[in-house]
Amino acid sequence: MTIARAHLVDPAVSRWYHCITRCVRRAFLLGEGTRDRKAWIEDRLEELAQVFAISIGGFTVLDNHLHVLVRLDLETAAAWSDEEVVRRWGRLFPPRDRRRQPLPVADEWVQQQLRNAAWIQTARDRLRSLSWFMKCLKEPLSRLANREDKTSGAFFKGRFKSVAILDDESLLATCAYIDLNPVAAGIAEVPEASKYTSIRQRVEHVQEQGRTDDLQVAQDGSSAGSKASVGLEEGLWLCPIEDRRTLDSRREGMLEGFSLGNYLLLVDYTGRLFREGKAVISAQVGTILERVGSSAEQWQSRLQKLARSRLLGRFFAATQSRLREVAQGLGVHRLTNLAGCATR
Repeated sequence: MTIARAHLVDPAVSRWYHCITRCVRRAFLLGEGTRDRKAWIEDRLEELAQVFAISIGGFTVLDNHLHVLVRLDLETAAAWSDEEVVRRWGRLFPPRDRRRQPLPVADEWVQQQLRNAAWIQTARDRLRSLSWFMKCLKEPLSRLANREDKTSGAFFKGRFKSVAILDDESLLATCAYIDLNPVAAGIAEVPEASKYTSIRQRVEHVQEQGRTDDLQVAQDGSSAGSKASVGLEEGLWLCPIEDRRTLDSRREGMLEGFSLGNYLLLVDYTGRLFREGKAVISAQVGTILERVGSSAEQWQSRLQKLARSRLLGRFFAATQSRLREVAQGLGVHRLTNLAGCATR
């Protein structure tokens, strides 16, 4: 049964969405041009994460398409003052002079906008909208590339595909799949060497702090590992892997009790599956998988299906019960799990 677009991105169903967008005709347009278009997207994602009430959990930019994992933070947008809404909007769409050149966001312009309550509500709604987020990511690059190539027309194919992530195991699998795209495509040997990926950003952030040793200790699920993880992901624009709000952080992360060290260990194991077709699971990796309710066999099957598929489906869950629950809430008989990934 067809599902209305309004239900495909519904915070009541899930706050997490995997977005995929491709260049027209699958052409390698992101790898062309004198401007580094992949770096432009990476920088633009960081900029948009500071403006929208949307957190970015992962991304990969390839020659002809890109993946972005996002979380909708509606409560964050609701807590903004009217003035903050105006100033955030001004960063995206600044006032312009008669020649359409951007002007500084002056206090006078801000005060003028504050007198329009309806406009402020519209701006607030757009600053928490996934559609507007993707529009502000894709549209400027399309214009820059067309100007550079001295052409016109569409740069990206259609709008974008979004997949609702329905549980923690699927969230972790999606994040790993996105980070491992270059490895699966044979572009990179190891995940952290993959340019224009969130995993490289995370590793470089730790290296810049001089805390590589702490990252190794953080792979352990012990109290020593938890202590080594303190502040490890603070200051990075990406959403933290570990949600430490009950411990020592005000930032909402992705998974409670699951450290960045755990994640890198799991991605390394999965990367070897992609490169070699097999990998020996260590006791440490086995414990990590058990912690999220999975096993080596289930994890391997799920990730390999994702890597080999065309990502058919709009929902992703690890269990049939979760799919049935969401289907019932949407008033449909059944939902197709992403790529036909097995549920237990």
